[in-house]
Amino acid sequence: MNTLNKKSLNFPSRPIKIIQFGGGNFLRGFVDWMVDLMNEKTDFCGNIQIVKPLSQGSVEKFNSQDGLFHVLIQGLENGKIIQNTRLISCVEGLINPYMNYDGFLALSENPNLQFVISNTTEVGITFDPNDSFQENACPISFPGKLTAFLFHRFRFFNENTYKGLNILPCELIEKNGDQLRNCVLQYAEYWNLPMNFVLWIKESCNFYNTLVDRIVPGYPKDNIREIHEKLGFEDQFMVTAEPYHLWVIEGPEGLENVFPASQAGLQVKFVKDLSPYRTQKVRILNGSHTAMAPMAYILGLKTVREAVDDKDFGKIVKSMIFDEIIPSIDLPQEELKRFASDVLDRFSNPFIHHELISISLNSISKFRVRVLPSIFEFQHKNGFWPHYLTRSLAALILFYSGRINGENIPLKDEAYVLEFFEMVWQEADLEKIIKYSLQNEAFWGIDLSQFSGFAELVLIELQQLIGLNKSKTI
Repeated sequence: MNTLNKKSLNFPSRPIKIIQFGGGNFLRGFVDWMVDLMNEKTDFCGNIQIVKPLSQGSVEKFNSQDGLFHVLIQGLENGKIIQNTRLISCVEGLINPYMNYDGFLALSENPNLQFVISNTTEVGITFDPNDSFQENACPISFPGKLTAFLFHRFRFFNENTYKGLNILPCELIEKNGDQLRNCVLQYAEYWNLPMNFVLWIKESCNFYNTLVDRIVPGYPKDNIREIHEKLGFEDQFMVTAEPYHLWVIEGPEGLENVFPASQAGLQVKFVKDLSPYRTQKVRILNGSHTAMAPMAYILGLKTVREAVDDKDFGKIVKSMIFDEIIPSIDLPQEELKRFASDVLDRFSNPFIHHELISISLNSISKFRVRVLPSIFEFQHKNGFWPHYLTRSLAALILFYSGRINGENIPLKDEAYVLEFFEMVWQEADLEKIIKYSLQNEAFWGIDLSQFSGFAELVLIELQQLIGLNKSKTI
């Protein structure tokens, strides 16, 4: 088996244009894959240097492959199975700033550098007052590292206003660019860095809010031997990903001139406001996930794919999405329908086994954000309650009884949520169970029992669900 490295393969030399904080599966199967395609299909001609955001773990193993790895695309596209493999050659390597802080700072001296991209998890973009600024010691937090990196660049280029960077965080938090910018400015003030640096950050560096969407399961351990034999190389850092990808960047169209992703045929959108795309994703993708999980689980289905491919339940999922969720959203309906069709392809992906029980984690808080808005918007527009979304709430309450089909459910939620349902399901009267559940404002942010006819419909749906499973459920 051949060793994967650049000595055995011939690749063109390119300048480093991107510093990437984080080298996990998602960034490598999403951003790095995109940049590699941009290098092939456009005049971008730029490579990536990855920075380890955490101290633990070595860089030698990754660097032994000279930054090379494969991305294996597996899934459905327009109902057809897609499988292709791409060798990613745009990554220079991995640097540990804790072990080589001078080398990390030296990366900021690169005149070709244009972008900083990150994915350090949702808790990565936070201000830590214990983080300190020292000339020879790496800050602990990601925003702290970024502040030190930018400050070194600011000084090296003598405060040149043209040497600012475009910063694209991929962390799954709302207004991620704004939050990262605020953290950097907070560190600059906390560390008493010069006011000219603060002005340089504000005027020369651009922090963009972004929304990313792609499922990247990671290393294909179950069939890796077969893949290695087919490739002729041993790749310890291969990642699998679904065909679907979307990156929405809240920024000027001119940004596409320096980051020409759409010219490479990639689904990267530069928009003035990404909130409609967030609404689309949260309501259709996440919302249907959350709504279907308890209903499907009650029927004995185990995975998302089983649920959407089931002859009868699959029709329910489609009706819920196309007849109830989409009409409740004030966005172009045809675009929403195209997105929903992609979502159904993603749900049916034969290469991804997404268990319903894993989706059910913290379902109460998820339902409030992802599903309730669709229920109320539908009712407001139509004057009656949506059938399947209402049923999904009844199924959720039944699911939290903790026992379905004669088996215990491994519920995972906040302690106060589990304690409430353990108490309420001591009640024998289903009408009271619904009443108490809907009245819990800590769950829903409002007393749901006050809306005309809603509690009665949820009760009817609960009775029907119990009737379907009467011999097995309670």
